[in-house]
Amino acid sequence: MKVVAFNGSARKEGNTAILLNIVLDELKKEGIDTELISLAGQNLSGCIACFKCKERKNNECAVTTDPLNSYIAKMMEADGVLLGSPVYFSDITANTKALIERAGMVVRSNDEALARKVGAGVIAVRRTGAIHAFNSINMFFLISQMIIPGSSYWNMSLGKDVGDVRADAEGVATMQTLGRNMAWLLKKTNS
Repeated sequence: MKVVAFNGSARKEGNTAILLNIVLDELKKEGIDTELISLAGQNLSGCIACFKCKERKNNECAVTTDPLNSYIAKMMEADGVLLGSPVYFSDITANTKALIERAGMVVRSNDEALARKVGAGVIAVRRTGAIHAFNSINMFFLISQMIIPGSSYWNMSLGKDVGDVRADAEGVATMQTLGRNMAWLLKKTNS
């Protein structure tokens, strides 16, 4: 089994990466392979509504000027997907949104390629807007027919400066519980 995680933060090693790694560490303890991909510096473009993915049905987006097709392939190969984003103006980052838009259109146009895979969102937030950002990620999982594991709280942690999320004990515990629940769910769905 494998989980691929996408860090949608502009900071490759910021709070979002820290939180994703806490979840990934729990998955590794359960023998699940993991991969963390940073979207920092990628300048991904959003869906251009060309609908070529619906016509071609080749599991790819027609836009090839960025690495997004390789990310879609990694999602399709994985058993689980983690999407992490900091909160920018009460929502996810532009790169995270571009990944969701284009991956969402491609997978829905290609026999619901993510259906019944496990998906979870992780949010790093300074103060407010986390629920809206969390919901933006969850809407992608739900429309993709994915299964979302729960945790002990919504999957968010508070922190402004890099590393601050480590001091949010409840946020850290939430990520650990998410990792354990995701591992349990993956084992159940893959048995």
